[in-house]
Amino acid sequence: MKPLLLRTVAAVFGPKLAPSVVTVGFIGVWYALNIGFNLLNKTIFKYFPFPYTVSTVHVIVGLIYCVLMYAIGLKGASFGRVITKEEFGKIFGPASMHAIGHVAANISFAAVAISLTHTVKTLEPAFNVVLSKLILGEGTPTGAVLSLVPIIMGVAMASAGELSFNWTGFLTAMASNLTFGFRAVWSKMAMTKALNSTSVYAYTTLVSVIICVPLALLAEGSQLAEGVRVAIAKVGAQRFYTDLVAVGMLYHLYNQFAFNTLQRVSPVSHGVCNVVKRIAIIFSSVLFFNQAMTQQALIGTCIAIFGTWLYTDQTSRAKHAKALPPKAA
Repeated sequence: MKPLLLRTVAAVFGPKLAPSVVTVGFIGVWYALNIGFNLLNKTIFKYFPFPYTVSTVHVIVGLIYCVLMYAIGLKGASFGRVITKEEFGKIFGPASMHAIGHVAANISFAAVAISLTHTVKTLEPAFNVVLSKLILGEGTPTGAVLSLVPIIMGVAMASAGELSFNWTGFLTAMASNLTFGFRAVWSKMAMTKALNSTSVYAYTTLVSVIICVPLALLAEGSQLAEGVRVAIAKVGAQRFYTDLVAVGMLYHLYNQFAFNTLQRVSPVSHGVCNVVKRIAIIFSSVLFFNQAMTQQALIGTCIAIFGTWLYTDQTSRAKHAKALPPKAA
């Protein structure tokens, strides 16, 4: 599929520009899907406040999509191939962290404003730094460590000034940071390189279903029937089920495009894209929901995002310096 896409783009823009045009296109689609997911997801929580169940719907819809793509012969857009028991074992660890982090993030989205959850999630690099040191023994450049200071200060300011703040939303966003940090470190330790990014995410979705279904049943199963009845009474059955299917597709596709983008760019460039994406999500949600942000929350959000950019920049500089050949004496 990708070679065909490149050939098509090359025919329009020329062979030299084609890879860059495709990459920019991937980033644009990733952003659009991610913004759409966040807005629809929060809308659903306003009339159906069941984050464990909604998280499970996200991954079930994604798994159905993967199975259908595989069944009709589009294996490259799905699992790719059947993996070995050893490969599944390597994927299971990071995928389990992805699933738990996803549920935690959705609990936060349901509890507080989207802007606050995403501001708190700018702290994810801090968790990566600590876990990389504790588990992998990897140090972090001093400049990158210092850049965590404005992130922490910004998150503290934004949280203190956010009108929708509550401890459930804050702590679950922090839990999502922790699990995604473990996912990043675990991926470095164990992730197989024999599969492309789309296949890895398809199997990650399968593992997420295995984990999310029992969690949802334990946490919300006894209240689910009544919750569905109330939601349908508010918005109607057609909209209720359409919204759930649509948000599941948006979740799966934006993650797939994020994985595809990571395969096409360096991790540092991907980090920069994440910073810009978070800005787009925060301010689009403020406009869409007509959200009131205090001056303190706005300033804190901007400081945290600026700190995240600094972290990415300092990490990039350190990697570039490390890659340079040593100077002759």
